[in-house]
Amino acid sequence: MATTTSPDEPAPALVRYGNFLFRYRNGVFPAVMLATFALLPPRPLAGDWAADRWLDLVGLAVCLMGQGLRAFVIGLAYIKRGGVNKQIYAARLVQEGMFAASRNPLYVGNMVVLAGLFLIHNNPAAYVVGGGFFLISYRAIVAAEERYLRGQFGADYDDYCRRVNRWLPSPAAIVPAIAGMSFNWRRVVIKEYGSFFSWAATALAVLAYQAVWRDGWPGAASALAWTAAAIAACVAGAGLVRALKKSGALRDPAA
Repeated sequence: MATTTSPDEPAPALVRYGNFLFRYRNGVFPAVMLATFALLPPRPLAGDWAADRWLDLVGLAVCLMGQGLRAFVIGLAYIKRGGVNKQIYAARLVQEGMFAASRNPLYVGNMVVLAGLFLIHNNPAAYVVGGGFFLISYRAIVAAEERYLRGQFGADYDDYCRRVNRWLPSPAAIVPAIAGMSFNWRRVVIKEYGSFFSWAATALAVLAYQAVWRDGWPGAASALAWTAAAIAACVAGAGLVRALKKSGALRDPAA
């Protein structure tokens, strides 16, 4: 295995934290989100709940932008972010598709989705506490992944880092990066249905929580009814896609 050193080498503590989060993020991230929203209740925009409805729409639009980026990335070139046995792993260095414009476009999409959820919730303290936690956490995960990839791919990875931004996609690199590539919509559905239904259900739950905080239990009955129905639809949609996937009716022909 080739190893190199880099002046951009992250602090060991950050790498250790990143490895911990990589292994346990599916439990830690939802727990932190739930605790943040529960302990820091929603606040109306400029003290006006009517105006806050517009912010809710903006937040949903931001979530869709983040999901759209993730779908675009996965439809062009897939990278297995779950590792092997909850440990960071890469059989090859993925550099095609959006990975030629950003080294972490999926994580950028995640952070955009999170930003949308925080906008819907709209508590200034939650922006600082929750937003700060997720920014630091994703930086730590990326630091751990970079340490692994540098050890795994050596000079090839260092060259990739010199050419491609860590976070924001380079606009000039996007068009040549995706030129001639085909979009695999089946892979998007198969790989992304869980993420989509998870954040959509979370957004609906936040809207329900907001309605209770704004109107009280009796006044929020109507909002609770439609959000519960929408969450049930999300669960049913995820179950349907999972069933189609398991039965083989929905499969990625490129797999």
